Amino acid sequence: MKPVIAAVAGTAALAALVVGCSSSSKSTSSAASASSSASAASTGASAASAGGAATLKTADSPDGKILVDGSGRTLYVFESDTTSTSTCNGACAAAWPPVVTTGTPNSSGVTASLVGTSMRADHTTQVTYKGHPLYTFADDAKAGDTNGQGSTAFGGKWYVVGPSGDAITTTASTPAATPSSTSGGNGY
Repeated sequence: MKPVIAAVAGTAALAALVVGCSSSSKSTSSAASASSSASAASTGASAASAGGAATLKTADSPDGKILVDGSGRTLYVFESDTTSTSTCNGACAAAWPPVVTTGTPNSSGVTASLVGTSMRADHTTQVTYKGHPLYTFADDAKAGDTNGQGSTAFGGKWYVVGPSGDAITTTASTPAATPSSTSGGNGY
């Protein structure tokens, strides 16, 4: 009798596994979106200090002085964000993790009055600077990397951001621009 019960229990466990796998494959986009949000939130949270608040500071780069997070990772603005509310969610947020905070962001060497926050679609709090949501880039492997500079993805351009809060739209490989040409459209 006991071997029959064990066989039935084993079959039930296998059936539950198959059902679980098939239902997760049907909701791949939802799972990917949730995974992306969790990944983005954890990436942003890893940039936060021990108290849970993100830190903004400046660093020198080939593109000039730029904003970085507390770990020295380059911060970017998304040209498609025309307000302080992010338009980068799901797969976009997985590639361009938003800088999130669980408290008032800390700042060092930046204009504190330009530091703010906005609520994301996933109900996390994203750090903004001069009204622009801030992001890191998944392909920046270490502090100081600027691999996302000038990229076009998810419907817009991505730029490193200077201490003024304006996007730096030139790169180290292009000729130096005049101050009026270093800002892009949409208030950058």
